[in-house]
Amino acid sequence: MIWKDLVKLVKLRLTFLVVFSASISYLVGSQVPFKDNPLGVINWVNWAKLIVGGFLITGAANGFNEIIEKDLDRLMSRTSDRPLPSGRMTNGQALVLSLLMGIFGTYLLGSLNLLTGFLSVFAIILYAFAYTPLKQKSPISVFVGAIPGALPPLIGYVAAHPKIDQIALIVFGIQFIWQFPHFWAIAWVLDDDYKLAGFRLLPTGHRDRVSAIITFVFTLVLLPVSLLPTIYGYGGYFVGGVSLIFSIIFLYQAFNLMRKLDIKSARQLMFGSFLYLPVVQLMFLFDFIGK
Repeated sequence: MIWKDLVKLVKLRLTFLVVFSASISYLVGSQVPFKDNPLGVINWVNWAKLIVGGFLITGAANGFNEIIEKDLDRLMSRTSDRPLPSGRMTNGQALVLSLLMGIFGTYLLGSLNLLTGFLSVFAIILYAFAYTPLKQKSPISVFVGAIPGALPPLIGYVAAHPKIDQIALIVFGIQFIWQFPHFWAIAWVLDDDYKLAGFRLLPTGHRDRVSAIITFVFTLVLLPVSLLPTIYGYGGYFVGGVSLIFSIIFLYQAFNLMRKLDIKSARQLMFGSFLYLPVVQLMFLFDFIGK
């Protein structure tokens, strides 16, 4: 039971996705030569540090989030069985675990370089102490949450190549724009549950056509953004073609939501978002290494 509660505290599936995107970007950054790595050699020890440190940092942010939202989680069927609202774990226990994960994770990531450590602390603060309280106040919370949500690939890249260059901004930009249809699809599916806690995550606060249109527009914006690696010459036509195909499929799912305004279409868009991001990131990595 202790292990299951820890898994729920750190939101294991979400944490896995975060670490995955950071690790892929680390491998991309390792291929970009600079003075300390002129041959573009992958340091696998540092890669392991990134994975462990990234897991701990993300787990800490999720732990702080659950401490702050304990009473709200108790109101929603989706979250009522988490360890804090169910009473299986106290606030003090969760706080100690989260602090230990945050401190050790920051130490590991900071040992790679100071920029990586700084960005990691910034991600925790923004997610736990800005995005979390804003969820009850305004749909702008999705914009705020998209920033720490898009930091993992940036953190992974600068862990290998300690400079925020054009490639770093591209990997950040793709995940940043992706956050919006991803967030809003989930919010559409879970809107009834979210309203029990007073969360306002849909663009208008309601399952209406305007929310669906805004979701479609951001999915449309994602299409050219996903092609930036090819446009700027960091990826070839292979990653460009795959990104285009998956962006069109993703856009079609968003169009269906705009046309039908139903939970089934939102759920399809949600699952489409889960598939879209890792495929595009992996194709960028494979194409980048093959250049």
